[in-house]
Amino acid sequence: MTSPARAGTGSSQSPAARRARGAAEVFLVFLRLGLTSFGGPIAHLGYFRAEFVERRRWLDDRGFSDLVGLCQFLPGPTSSQVGMAIGMLRAGWRGTLGAWLGFTMPSALLMIAFGYGMTRFGALAQSAAVHGLKVVAVAVVAQAVWAMARTLCPDRPRAALAVGAALLTLVLPTPVAQVGAIAACALAGLHGLHIAPLAHESREGFGASRRAGAVALIAFVALLVGLPIAARLTGSVPLQGIDGFYRAGALVFGGGHVVLPLLQAAVVPTGGVSNEQFLAGYGAAQALPGPLFAFAAYLGTVMQGALRGWQGGLVFLVAIFLPGWLLIAGALPFWDDLRRRDRVRAAMAGVNAGVVGILGAALYDPVWTSAIHTRADFGLALAAFGLLAVARVSPFVVVIVTAAAGWVLGLV
Repeated sequence: MTSPARAGTGSSQSPAARRARGAAEVFLVFLRLGLTSFGGPIAHLGYFRAEFVERRRWLDDRGFSDLVGLCQFLPGPTSSQVGMAIGMLRAGWRGTLGAWLGFTMPSALLMIAFGYGMTRFGALAQSAAVHGLKVVAVAVVAQAVWAMARTLCPDRPRAALAVGAALLTLVLPTPVAQVGAIAACALAGLHGLHIAPLAHESREGFGASRRAGAVALIAFVALLVGLPIAARLTGSVPLQGIDGFYRAGALVFGGGHVVLPLLQAAVVPTGGVSNEQFLAGYGAAQALPGPLFAFAAYLGTVMQGALRGWQGGLVFLVAIFLPGWLLIAGALPFWDDLRRRDRVRAAMAGVNAGVVGILGAALYDPVWTSAIHTRADFGLALAAFGLLAVARVSPFVVVIVTAAAGWVLGLV
């Protein structure tokens, strides 16, 4: 993983000033991604790769895929955890906070607004412009799969692992199958791949000490065990809600769509949110950029009880993202030493190939199946892919152009 170069560093600046500048840069970059990254967690990884590997070169393809592989192993929102990790690599603790705020804030604020005016914004998910945004996600993911396959599957054994992982996740489209595919690819890499030694890289660290990482892991377990006990002992309804959202974020693999049954079980049977409200919010969340976990902000806003409105939205938003942040903050300080070991690197080479396969399977379902319905949709996706992969146009520009084209196609 290449060392993240600190932009704008100078000998006259103190380390604190450099970190502040880096954190501000991270926040602004992720804010733009949070406003334009439509298409769900798999598409988000495509946007991240285009921004941080190709455009800004904060890390290389192998380093990016290593992070994706690590976050696939951890429960929580994979794309958001990758973003948090990139923020920490770039600017330490402030960077991970800036990455989360920038990427999550746009969709969270929109979901809170939708909670206050659900009827007014109910048709958003069906608009032609939003359909165009789903189409551009096909192009973004296709470009990411193509580029990552060339780098991470350079030989027949790794290409075979990618194909096997894709087939497994297509036949069994569940989070358990995804984790199983990655684990199988890791074992195959450990026993069947021979990887060249890793060249020495000087780096400034992962933005957190091992002691801080250990504290984060201890806090993760303490909250997972302690919150339900505290909620039962006190009988506090708000604490019960916080516990439900924290457990949903802590125990789910596979991203935002997988967490929905857990959230529904936490808020609908208790009467806090009606099933109609839940489904309406879920439909609106599909139309927004950024992480689907921001759906928690909507649920907190409409929930009946003492903790509701924008305050409830923000509290439950933090509750659902907190376990994923604690896990990535706890794992990163130990990750660099682990990835330098030959056996770990062989296993990670297998994992990287598996990630390519899983992304390839996701390119078909759900990205392609939810966006490409007509020949016009396919033509628009193909044009967007050409702009990204051949003309090297900025993803931000491609998103805007494709959304406008989708709106025009909807009119005709």
